[in-house]
Amino acid sequence: MRTPQELFSEYSARRSAILRALTTDVDRLVEQCDPARENLSLYGYADGSWAVELPVEEVPPEVPEPALGINFARDGLQRQDWLALVAVHSDSWLLSLAFYKAARFNREQREELFHLINSLPTCYEVVSGRALAGAADGGGKRRAAASGRPPKQAKHAGHDDDDGSGGEWQDGEGDPCPMCGHHYQQDEFWIACDDCDRWFCGRCTKMTAAKAEKMGKWFCNACPVR
Repeated sequence: MRTPQELFSEYSARRSAILRALTTDVDRLVEQCDPARENLSLYGYADGSWAVELPVEEVPPEVPEPALGINFARDGLQRQDWLALVAVHSDSWLLSLAFYKAARFNREQREELFHLINSLPTCYEVVSGRALAGAADGGGKRRAAASGRPPKQAKHAGHDDDDGSGGEWQDGEGDPCPMCGHHYQQDEFWIACDDCDRWFCGRCTKMTAAKAEKMGKWFCNACPVR
């Protein structure tokens, strides 16, 4: 049986793929959602890719399926409203899929999975800008994480880190920003939460290296201010 951490890793990858479709790849998403085509759905895959495809032909499907017909509403709404609508349906699908696969978990495992998922803003919150507003208005002080580092350490032999397993920072590697799904790029500023140790891009946190250098500890919205 899979663990909550494994399911959360899959959830995060699918979520990041959908966020990329709804943010950085919007033009491609709009082009693929042609209203003249049949019912289409937005899929986020565990490998981090996304696709606009027809639903599976199985009835009932093997697993929960995304909302049908997102292409039909494309031209009937303002673009941002349409993206927000797709984001809401995508959130529903991501949760349904995660807890479908967690059906055999016990109570503690389900609670752990929900806590992990709930630590991230929803796709709707990111697309609508609510996640950005929350980051800008969050209380507490911030700290400067080392500028020019990716959000995670890549392990390599011959380099020591805190846990003794060996590791060094590698440009372009690591998890995407939990708020916008953006992947680290060299020379960008990122900041880490002092509680959960997740890394966020400076754009989402409204933070620069110079500003963060003057501040104290920083906690993301999912963690309590200490």
